[in-house]
Amino acid sequence: MLNISKHKINHLVNREKYKSLSNVEKRKSGKVLSRLIAGTFVLFIIIMFLPWTQNIQSKGTVTTLKPEQRPQTIQSIISGRIEKWYVQEGDFVQKGDTVLFISEIKNEFLDPNLLERTEDQLKAKESTVLSYMEKIKALDNQIDALLRTSTLKWEQTENKLEQAKLMVISDSINYKASTISYSIAKTQHKRMEQLYKDGLKSLTDLERRNQTMQKAQAEMIAKKNKMLTSKNKVINAEVERASIQAQYKEKIAKAESEKYTALSNMYDSEATVTKLQTQFTNYSMRTGMYYITSPQSGFITKAIQSGLGETIKEGAEIVSIMPASYDLAIEMYIKPIDLPLMEIGQHVRIQFDGWPAIVFSGWPNTSHGTYGGKVYAIDNFISENGLYRIMVARDPDDCEWPDALRVGAGTRNMVLLKDVSVWYELWRKTNGFPPDYYKKVPKTVFDKK
Repeated sequence: MLNISKHKINHLVNREKYKSLSNVEKRKSGKVLSRLIAGTFVLFIIIMFLPWTQNIQSKGTVTTLKPEQRPQTIQSIISGRIEKWYVQEGDFVQKGDTVLFISEIKNEFLDPNLLERTEDQLKAKESTVLSYMEKIKALDNQIDALLRTSTLKWEQTENKLEQAKLMVISDSINYKASTISYSIAKTQHKRMEQLYKDGLKSLTDLERRNQTMQKAQAEMIAKKNKMLTSKNKVINAEVERASIQAQYKEKIAKAESEKYTALSNMYDSEATVTKLQTQFTNYSMRTGMYYITSPQSGFITKAIQSGLGETIKEGAEIVSIMPASYDLAIEMYIKPIDLPLMEIGQHVRIQFDGWPAIVFSGWPNTSHGTYGGKVYAIDNFISENGLYRIMVARDPDDCEWPDALRVGAGTRNMVLLKDVSVWYELWRKTNGFPPDYYKKVPKTVFDKK
């Protein structure tokens, strides 16, 4: 009965005879629907005011916290040929265990007696250095002897020169005396000659006086000649002194020249000795590099080079190794717009691949199968993929991460930010606003200002 006519017939129908019509008219579906809609609306309002944690979601991978704990490859420092393997994939090796042995392939290192011959060359050069040192000592002694001899010779010629000068003074005095004697004899001769003219003296007296004057003149000439000879001796002594000085200077200069030549040769030999020592040490170190050892304890994961007799170059990767002990961390990337929201110590919820989880991004406390972490480091430079890398370490206050977790596993991460209401989060996402960045400044800061 639709009851759409203006003429009602409800009073004419006996409803007790029609059970179905009676049941339909007695149902309260409209009231139930109204109550359901009202209850749903109230529940929606309540949900709108529930707390919601703003978050930044990102995918990441499991890595290690320290660089030395990450998977690495063992490389060969020198080139060589693989002769023997000591490990296989999956083996556990301790630090210093031998991984493989290689042999030499370079021509300059193929001599089996290379170390012994290099050591012989080194000893020979060291003996050469000692010989030059002894020669330098001998030349130093020779130079000292020449200096002492030159000093004595100089004193000797000084004495000769002084004697010659004194002889010149003595001969000058004798010459002066003879000159005076000759002058007196000449005056007496003139007087005698006048007396002879006057007839007061005989010719014999005159001749005797003339003879005396001639002797005085001869003696004067002899004294003068002796004085000139003494002066020549002075000149000769000065020449000898200069000659001795030049002679010994030449000898000393020659000895010093030989000394410096020996020093130069000694320095060259010492440089050669140093070079040979370095070469000998390099050869010794190279022989110890034929056995390639593990740099740390870990598991051999993959043999990059394989087979026997295969040659490898220096720096070539041979095997990869995973350290035995490591501290796990998460490597995640975020967008540049989210970088200002990140800070050290911020909480992160992590879901690992292989560990199913029921995740509620806004209610991390009710999520199952997620693990806690804290932001450990933030890169200051953007990565090649246009995102910023974030390192996340395990939260010590949260539950332990799974023991079976391995490096390289994938993760889904949620960086927890500010707690807001659900309605605010819906409004923010509807308008495309970023999560809240500005923080409340403590009141004390404004007081200080």
